[in-house]
Amino acid sequence: MTAFVRTVAVGRPREVPGPRDGETTRTGIWKEPVEGPVEVGPENLAGDEQADRVHHGGPDKSVYVYGEEDLDWWRGELGDIDDQVFGQNLTMVGYDLRDAVVGERWRIGMAEFQVAQPRTPCFKLGLRAGDRGLPRRFTAAVRPGVYLRVTATGTLAAGDELHVLDRPVHGLTVAEAFAILHHDRERAARLLEAPELPAGWHAWARERVAHR
Repeated sequence: MTAFVRTVAVGRPREVPGPRDGETTRTGIWKEPVEGPVEVGPENLAGDEQADRVHHGGPDKSVYVYGEEDLDWWRGELGDIDDQVFGQNLTMVGYDLRDAVVGERWRIGMAEFQVAQPRTPCFKLGLRAGDRGLPRRFTAAVRPGVYLRVTATGTLAAGDELHVLDRPVHGLTVAEAFAILHHDRERAARLLEAPELPAGWHAWARERVAHR
């Protein structure tokens, strides 16, 4: 099956009730599907913004992709869920994102990308889902989706095919990286084999290795 983009979604930050009574928090996790070509900028899609630029967005988290197959799995766990509950920009069909290799290069439409890292969940995922326990379940499921770097700007649209241009020989998948970070920390040195991971991942791995 040829992999393709089913949905392109963007969103602006909004104020929502926070995790504690009486508090609010600002988040861009609410995304809405859009039709037609969408411009891909150096660090985001046109019309898309992140509220917390320290922990979200930036060149290593420019576009978030989640798989239709992963959504199907969650429907089996949670029942009927909102297609955009995970706040993804692109919903991909026909490609198991768990097997995407860190650093592999993609072309979608007229834009090109590099797989940068898996998504690590925060409390805002629970706010979006109305389920404070979802971040914990997301971590256990090891279905993190992928964050992309933009390597060539252009346009893309729903229906565009995914073309994998090349794949690094180190073979570290996003699922393996996610599992090491959250579940198998004794294998932290493996992360150092993937130079395409963001610097923070390497710093964490070196610290783990140094204190073994």
